[in-house]
Amino acid sequence: MFYINPFKLNLEELLEICKERHGHLCAGQVLGARLALLGLELIQIKDPYGMDRKNFLVFVEIDRCATDAIQTVTGASLGKRTMKFFDFGIMAATFLNLQTQEAYRILAKEEAKERARSYFPHLDNPAQRELLAYKIMPLEELFEIKKVKVLFNELDLPGKPRKKVICTKCGVTIRDGKEIWKDGIPYCKICAGFNYFLIQEANP
Repeated sequence: MFYINPFKLNLEELLEICKERHGHLCAGQVLGARLALLGLELIQIKDPYGMDRKNFLVFVEIDRCATDAIQTVTGASLGKRTMKFFDFGIMAATFLNLQTQEAYRILAKEEAKERARSYFPHLDNPAQRELLAYKIMPLEELFEIKKVKVLFNELDLPGKPRKKVICTKCGVTIRDGKEIWKDGIPYCKICAGFNYFLIQEANP
């Protein structure tokens, strides 16, 4: 089983693990790793892969490099239901301590890209400049932090499904309260019109 304690590694060691799992090292990985460390620290999670692994949730808002780094550092994942994905296209993540209910949303500041220029003005490549600068920039230059209250219910928690419903139209099983109700009848999101595909051929 893969195990790390991110607080017992220095940033370069942690980024090397992120690089191995993601496939390359980039500014997004650095940003995600530092964001994750900050988030865990804010909600007082000290051993995310070990004794604290069931004590927190991470909500990510973008499907880019930073999210892979957040997953690597925290150990949170969609499969374990400890990571939740909201496709907002925003470089932000929220960390929730399930025991204390304390939560913080951390937003990456867009102006950090321009500030990175002042750290390495001799570099013409923005990607390289940001990668190096994000390692050393103060956290307050990289992130905006807000204490928040996360809106979720017990159906969002890790563990076995607490609810199963059959779609009235297609008959598939819908887990964890993700069904859509219309006129008192349950539908899966696809049958309710939230589909992301069009059927070309059934059972080819």
